[in-house]
Amino acid sequence: MPQFFLNKRLIVLLVSIILLVALIGFSLNDRSKLSWPEQFLKDTVGWFQSILHQPAQYAAGFFENISEIKNTFEENKLLKARLDEYVELNARVLELESENERLREILDKKESLRNFKITQATVIARNPDYWHELIFINKGEQHGVKINMAVITSKGMIGKVKQVSQFTSTVQLLSAEDRTNRISAIIKGNADVFGLIEGYDEERKALLFKRIPFDVKVEEKQTVVTSGLGGVFPKGLVIGEVIEVVPDEYGLTQMAYIKPSADFYDIDHVMIVERLSSTPDEDLLEQVEGGY
Repeated sequence: MPQFFLNKRLIVLLVSIILLVALIGFSLNDRSKLSWPEQFLKDTVGWFQSILHQPAQYAAGFFENISEIKNTFEENKLLKARLDEYVELNARVLELESENERLREILDKKESLRNFKITQATVIARNPDYWHELIFINKGEQHGVKINMAVITSKGMIGKVKQVSQFTSTVQLLSAEDRTNRISAIIKGNADVFGLIEGYDEERKALLFKRIPFDVKVEEKQTVVTSGLGGVFPKGLVIGEVIEVVPDEYGLTQMAYIKPSADFYDIDHVMIVERLSSTPDEDLLEQVEGGY
């Protein structure tokens, strides 16, 4: 009995080998047509491949899109940071160009005022409640600054020194509403017209040039400068130009509206002008007129 089973197993093995060799030989033949088992197997595999291919392609595309979106986000974030840097740099360049232009104008003004002592200063503070009244600068008594010295920009006069400490000073602008804020001035023309800058018209954005004789003819666009009669301010500092002339409230004299040459709103750099000498006669005029 055991011998029978051994022979049976040997016969099965031999038959299997023969079939395998036959199949190998059959598959190696150059055939134009597949057998039905091969067709079935191939079609089945192809069908499963076609079913799985599309979802796999979608999944691969989905993850690829996520990766591209992430890369795009990072690039966009980087570009925004670069754009912010560019805007900041551009603003800084414009600020430096504006400051450079103002400093060049100040240097040119120094040349024209070389007969007077000039001290350059920078505005360090400005109270919003007194924007048209006061500014604070970084030069004081230790730098030779004294009360009532004229303060100018490259465009023209803006005010005078009101208070002085050791290292800083307070400048009162010409636009300040103060009865004592008076400047002795001249309207330049064929015949100079003397008067006082007293007050500021906020609505017109103009200084008030008062005490012009009624019979004196003053025209628009005539230049207004300091007279130097007070003995403190140098003569010839530009204040502005005439924009309108009207009779005063009593009709005895005239008043001119003066457009300031300097910008009272945007002030960064200023110059303090010290008059090098004054005469007794000028000091007397200062006491009589009460102006500078």
